Amino acid sequence: MEKTELIYDWNLVGQTTKDQRQIQFDDETLRDGLQSPSVTDPPIEKKIEILHLMDSLGIDAVDIGLPGAGPRAVADVARLAKEIVDCKLDIRPNCAARTVRADIEPVIEISEKVGIPIETATFIGSSPIRQYAEGWSLEMMLTATEDAVKFAVAHGLPVMYVTEDTTRANPETIRALYTTAIEAGARRVCVSDTVGHITPDGVRSLLAHVKSVVSATGEDVKIDWHGHQDRGLGVVNAIVAFEAGADRLHGSALGIGERVGNTPMDQLLVNLQLMGLIDRDLSNLMRYCETVSEATGIPIPINYPIVGRDAFRTATGVHAAAVIKAFRKGDTWLADTVYSGVPASAFGREQMIEIGPMSGKSNVIFWLEQRGIEPNEQRIERIFTRAKQVDCVLSDEEVMALV
Repeated sequence: MEKTELIYDWNLVGQTTKDQRQIQFDDETLRDGLQSPSVTDPPIEKKIEILHLMDSLGIDAVDIGLPGAGPRAVADVARLAKEIVDCKLDIRPNCAARTVRADIEPVIEISEKVGIPIETATFIGSSPIRQYAEGWSLEMMLTATEDAVKFAVAHGLPVMYVTEDTTRANPETIRALYTTAIEAGARRVCVSDTVGHITPDGVRSLLAHVKSVVSATGEDVKIDWHGHQDRGLGVVNAIVAFEAGADRLHGSALGIGERVGNTPMDQLLVNLQLMGLIDRDLSNLMRYCETVSEATGIPIPINYPIVGRDAFRTATGVHAAAVIKAFRKGDTWLADTVYSGVPASAFGREQMIEIGPMSGKSNVIFWLEQRGIEPNEQRIERIFTRAKQVDCVLSDEEVMALV
């Protein structure tokens, strides 16, 4: 039977033509992600390992730091930029910088030293609440924007102009800031949901406005989307942002970042892959997440999508029975999909059948067969009886002791 006959996909109902625009990704793990109050800033060797994993996943750009933060930041940014050059990686670097020359100067120096253009992400707050708290006037913001962008462009740096808290900014403020930045030479603007405020409907409205602002300048300017997870909407907002016209989407591994974090890059890649909007080799996704987890000290939740310990485990009798029947048909795709919306094998994982209080005897038989152990009646009964007496899944050691 054809796979299309086995799943009725409501996601495709009403869909006309698939968006043919190429989606790009900017990984914020090594800068924005490290702003989490709970992370350990990894040594440079780990950052280099993570950089290579990003490149292996086809991620287009990476924020390698804010060199204006101090000597260690300068050293790490320079080393990461050099690694990109020396290893001829496809991923392109960018650096965060406030709209002040002092932040841009070290980016210029590093770019000239390693011999690679480093996109400068010059940022400034844009919402009225931020303006009020900081005591900024719009005139001051426009002056800082123009001076910073022109300074970077004059020194050969491509500029992504970032408005923090765009999702709570006034339309005319957005228009004034973006128009000024574009006229000064910025060829990419970044719309930021800095505090995780916006909903999908808001994303559509905001992107429509930003597109009209960009269009009015007559320049070829790309639009980035940078989201946060405060309302748990990071992934869906990023997808909607692309559908609404964004060219590049930002995220971080495991969604690490300040407060509850950024859009999870891993979940974003998986969803867009399953939607058919990208076609990447994501076999290193597990390693990417595990390496970031180890390097930063942020544990992967056991129920985290795709890479969490329980993502493809089941001990429930009815669920396990369906998976086991699929395995018996010799069809990996069927076993991967019958009780899972995500195919484990596509991301270097596999379906796991466990034995616990909610299991049936089929769980026991399959567990034994997988390990080359004869599933005789005495063994099955002994293990099954014990499983019904406990309050959690039996460990492999406990089952082997019963064998």
